[in-house]
Amino acid sequence: MSVYPSLARALAEALVDVLWFVEGCEDEQMDPDDAVKVLEGVAHLVTQLSSNQRSEFIGLLGSMAAEEADPLRRAFLEGFPEGFGLVEDDS
Repeated sequence: MSVYPSLARALAEALVDVLWFVEGCEDEQMDPDDAVKVLEGVAHLVTQLSSNQRSEFIGLLGSMAAEEADPLRRAFLEGFPEGFGLVEDDS
């Protein structure tokens, strides 16, 4: 039996793991320009999702954040929708 309730959840977890790693890399671990390219590439990709897909992804991120014990990672998950362009910034 899988530990993930759906393929979408498993892929969301994998994507967040990669982005969490990239965002946390020191310059010696990953070229900063490459890190920015990865983050911008994902931001572009998720803005291409349909409205239903965005809603599903935002819901998955919310569930993941609610279950997250690490406060820094929880904050990353909570800020993901706005930070990666899934929702509009109200400011």
